[in-house]
Amino acid sequence: METVSPHELFTHIRIVLGMVIGLGITRMLAGLAGFIQHPGRYRVSLLHMLWVGSILLELVLFWWWEFGLSRIPAWSFGVYLFLIGYAVVLYLLSALLFPDNIAEYAGYEDFFIRRRRWFFGLLAATFVLDVVDTLIKGTEHWTQLSGDYLVQVPIGLALCLIAYVSARRWVHIALASVHILYQCYWIGRVVYTMG
Repeated sequence: METVSPHELFTHIRIVLGMVIGLGITRMLAGLAGFIQHPGRYRVSLLHMLWVGSILLELVLFWWWEFGLSRIPAWSFGVYLFLIGYAVVLYLLSALLFPDNIAEYAGYEDFFIRRRRWFFGLLAATFVLDVVDTLIKGTEHWTQLSGDYLVQVPIGLALCLIAYVSARRWVHIALASVHILYQCYWIGRVVYTMG
């Protein structure tokens, strides 16, 4: 049996992850393009657009964060399946923001509010999946994230629970804004450079 280096496996796995994440980004961009192509078809909603921006940024950040996997000394099929599952959850968030058909709803915001339990259940899952993903990347990566990370996960899960329960528009606008601000914080603090 031929031996493959961890770096070669990482390149292969990154391509597969890129395909799944690429589908999510494509879905988001196609949905946004639909507003430009057919401006009168659906009303643009601040709530919906904030979550679109946040999840689009989440997809881009996931792709960036996964470069940390290049340091893994050995790969297993279980880790490979886990990473694909994580990417699929992110894709499903995209699909919930731009579903195939919303004819029975008053618009994207109405669809979002009615399907919020699916959306925030999946978003909560990303917080849990991210903990496992961080552990896979090793102690050095975990240490780099420091105490901020230990605060992020329980607060993120609590906010997902609030959004899961509440159908109030202002709650969702506030939570989407907080999520985007926190993503920007991580971009400035850790993600901006990969050194």
